[in-house]
Amino acid sequence: MNTGGRLIAGSHNRNEFVLINADESARIRSVEELSGQTCQICGDEIELGVDGESFVACNECAFPVCRPCYEYERREGNQSCPQCKTRYKRIKGSPRVEGDEEDDGMDDLDFEFDYRSGLESDTFSRRNAEFDLASVPPGSQIPLLTYGEEDVEISSESHALIVSPSPGHVNRYHQPHIADPAAHPRPMVPQKDLAVYGYGSVAWKDRMEEWKRKQNEKFQVVKHDGDSSIGDGDDAEIPMMDEGRQPLSRKVPIKSSKINPYRMLIVLRLVILGLFFHYRILHPVNDAYALWLISVICEIWFAVSWVLDQFPKWYPIERETYLDRLSLRYEKEGKPSELAAVDVFVSTVDPLKEPPLITANTVLSILAVDYPVDRVACYVSDDGAAMLTFEALSETAEFARKWVPFCKKYAIEPRAPEWYFCHKMDYLKNKVHPAFVRERRAMKRDYEEFKVKINALVATAQKVPEEGWTMQDGTPWPGNNVRDHPGMIQVFLGNNGVRDVENNELPRLVYVSREKRPGFDHHKKAGAMNSLIRVSGVLSNAPYLLNVDCDHYINNSKALREAMCFMMDPQSGKKICYVQFPQRFDGIDKSDRYSNRNVVFFDINMKGLDGLQGPIYVGTGCVFRRQALYGYDAPKKKKSPRMTCNCWPKWCLFCCGLRKNRKTKTTDKKKKNREASKQIHALENIEEGSKGTNNEVKSPEATQLKLEKKFGQSPVFVASAVMENGGLARNASPASLLREAIQVISCGYEDKTEWGKEIGWIYGSVTEDILTGFKMHSHGWRSVYCTPKIPAFKGSAPINLSDRLHQVLRWALGSVEIFLSRHCPIWYGYGGGLKWLERLSYINSVVYPWTSIPLLVYCSLPAICLLTGKFIVPEISNYASILFMALFGSIAVTGILEMQWGKVGIDDWWRNEQFWVIGGVSAHLFALFQGLLKVLAGVDTNFTVTSKAADDGEFSDLYIFKWTSLLIPPTTLLIINVIGVIVGISDAISNGYDSWGPLFGRLFFAFWVILHLYPFLKGLLGKQNRMPTIILVWSILLASILTLLWVRVNPFVAKGGPILEICGLDCL
Repeated sequence: MNTGGRLIAGSHNRNEFVLINADESARIRSVEELSGQTCQICGDEIELGVDGESFVACNECAFPVCRPCYEYERREGNQSCPQCKTRYKRIKGSPRVEGDEEDDGMDDLDFEFDYRSGLESDTFSRRNAEFDLASVPPGSQIPLLTYGEEDVEISSESHALIVSPSPGHVNRYHQPHIADPAAHPRPMVPQKDLAVYGYGSVAWKDRMEEWKRKQNEKFQVVKHDGDSSIGDGDDAEIPMMDEGRQPLSRKVPIKSSKINPYRMLIVLRLVILGLFFHYRILHPVNDAYALWLISVICEIWFAVSWVLDQFPKWYPIERETYLDRLSLRYEKEGKPSELAAVDVFVSTVDPLKEPPLITANTVLSILAVDYPVDRVACYVSDDGAAMLTFEALSETAEFARKWVPFCKKYAIEPRAPEWYFCHKMDYLKNKVHPAFVRERRAMKRDYEEFKVKINALVATAQKVPEEGWTMQDGTPWPGNNVRDHPGMIQVFLGNNGVRDVENNELPRLVYVSREKRPGFDHHKKAGAMNSLIRVSGVLSNAPYLLNVDCDHYINNSKALREAMCFMMDPQSGKKICYVQFPQRFDGIDKSDRYSNRNVVFFDINMKGLDGLQGPIYVGTGCVFRRQALYGYDAPKKKKSPRMTCNCWPKWCLFCCGLRKNRKTKTTDKKKKNREASKQIHALENIEEGSKGTNNEVKSPEATQLKLEKKFGQSPVFVASAVMENGGLARNASPASLLREAIQVISCGYEDKTEWGKEIGWIYGSVTEDILTGFKMHSHGWRSVYCTPKIPAFKGSAPINLSDRLHQVLRWALGSVEIFLSRHCPIWYGYGGGLKWLERLSYINSVVYPWTSIPLLVYCSLPAICLLTGKFIVPEISNYASILFMALFGSIAVTGILEMQWGKVGIDDWWRNEQFWVIGGVSAHLFALFQGLLKVLAGVDTNFTVTSKAADDGEFSDLYIFKWTSLLIPPTTLLIINVIGVIVGISDAISNGYDSWGPLFGRLFFAFWVILHLYPFLKGLLGKQNRMPTIILVWSILLASILTLLWVRVNPFVAKGGPILEICGLDCL
């Protein structure tokens, strides 16, 4: 698609379509210059042939007719041209119809027996007109693995393999040889000689031998004796093949020596919990009944939360990928790559908060990824319509012409220049090219010049002109009004003649800013991602999508290949909706004070979910199957038919039939609901789905209306949505694609459709990622967790305390919104494909903010007990002591075993425990009240953050103090617990030796809270290389303790007061 390097802006609702010059030397061309020839019957664009010429149906008058209309006229009409009435001749590649000359010399073997359904619609014909189907003897059983269903009735002697083709191509199947002399491909006229068809001739034999050789190259199956199964589950019953046909990935279960003790300890901990609560409930504290009751309620809630978090980790697994097998299977020497195309989405909003240099590095790492350039397209969503982002992306495209060939020539890692040049590493390792050092220095200089240009753009954008921004040719920037602007699209790289400095093709780079108008709900990030789905569906329509945040660059250039090892696996790939990669971060302090790396979640919880139905979607670093985002159900596997015989009496068969009918009736409603979301391979083959009607077939018009109601009013996008393997219509002109692209990003396109409800990113929560993944799992899909040795993606995280708390606040707020919506996993999605342990994990992901209330109360109990002299536990007996020690011991050992099989350090585990308390009593608590106000009362509250200056230097952001209301609850807890410790120790010293025994339990409880809040205290007081501040604070605390002790003890006064005795002297 060549747009002449210009920005396309427009609004479908306002009927606006403008091509804006980005360069003064460019010339504005009309849209008609980009259009092609139009069919005079259906109005569609006429496709181009292999030679680049338009399709010609009639050789007499060349009346413009598209190929689908030509084939429909030959099959169903009068088989003649509408203009000159000349009978249509058969064109190579078209199926035969009655009346064709048998010896016209234009026959080809591939289409010899191409019998298609008479009810085939024009849209499906357009999609598959250029493909051939192998001839199949009638009556023979064809072992096929289709997208919608798997046929398990395939014998081990008749394996059928499917090679996933390139986008826009349908699957071709290899039919094993079945010897059946009685079967014929089609009835042949007995009066005609076989030589008419070419059978028996030398030419025919040569063609068949050539055809067999090609098929053997593509579908070679090597059978081995013995057991051919590998593993279990999704990897079962895989035939043993050569290296190029081996599975592309495999499961690596956790060693039994690690996982079995872990599972036994979980069961033991459940037993201990039961005994613990039995003791706690049957032994109340009468003199502190309220404290006892509150503590028991909190402990029961903590136990339920532990169960929700623990049992989804019952089946942890790891995975390995085989990139060499992927290359052997889909990248054969001397042939075009058959790897599937991938559309990459990058989202950004405000360039002043999300620096353009960071976004540029992310884009550069995508463009330089180790993947075929014609199979990668990068779409950047600018939801703020900022000219700064547009200009920065233009400079990025220019610098990519130098950076991309440099990375691929010398195998640079990572391929984000900022991180490549700043990392302290041996960049000469494994480099043998003599020109590498010279070219690296030159590239570093070019990148520094590029950074200066970006910094100049940022400095210019600090002050907005009164008249708004203008482009180079004087045209006003269409996005000057952020809340009211048309949609904008700019193709910077790809298919417009722009190549790199070595004259190689570059991946496509597209700038997209969706239309925004007042009065429309644009749904923030979820709405922007859905706009990118539609734009990419119109312009490239790759079968797979990768979404990354603007600050998450590709750290491993083979990340896409890692994902394709799962997605393109012929055995299990069809069931996978997305491949999730862990999030890794740069720029975090070594101690990871606020658990920014979140290692426990990514290395323990996610591995546990991978053993169930797959990990949850975490918002970035995820490769999707486009069809799964379109709301289709996962492919189902047929069950083997039950064995029947004729030896049973009729009455028994009648009873069995009634039982079968009852079962059919109970499942009929479920099947009817699933019918709407089945994979659509042919628009004309969708059943009515209503009970009691005949097996009628919908007309193409009714099917088109149904699809438009689901996907929107864009015929081009609707046609792309039903293509399982992606691809575009070959007869689409650039002008029509541009019009459709502007239409699908219009602000009213989603009205009265299923976007955001069943299709794409789901609306209704600020954490749209959890909701979107939950919907796909509810449709029966499974996901995969891929953890390559070199992290696939790396990003930046807020290491400052206040920023970290606000990040956690946003996540918790989204969970509260999901909990209060109809999509809550507690009551949504039953009867679908969601497994019960997977459901527990989703319930835990939306329930955890509610834990903030019992956690806050429980952390306040130690101070109350110390101040009042009461306690939540009665006098501890030997039995109670054993229970408490067993409970604490099981908690500690469970954590140790998790760290062992999850390969997590004890420091990361302890930081996670600390921040669970810090975030629970601050961000989670505020998110709970904010969510309740937003959902129930419609009140949207925000928490302001005030910054103060910080020192420069490494990790300087860690020591910036930003006051926010989120800091109030943990600060209060710290103060009251410290005061409680002071008062408790003072009281014990004052009351004597007997009071120290009961004090130890209260002090242990209080110190448990203080230790968990210690990183929070450091965040309030600590600064790098300035320890006197902490020393000063602790000195003040120590002085306070000594002062209170002095006042409380008072050594000059006896404990019971002054003792007065009669001295025996008469003073009077």
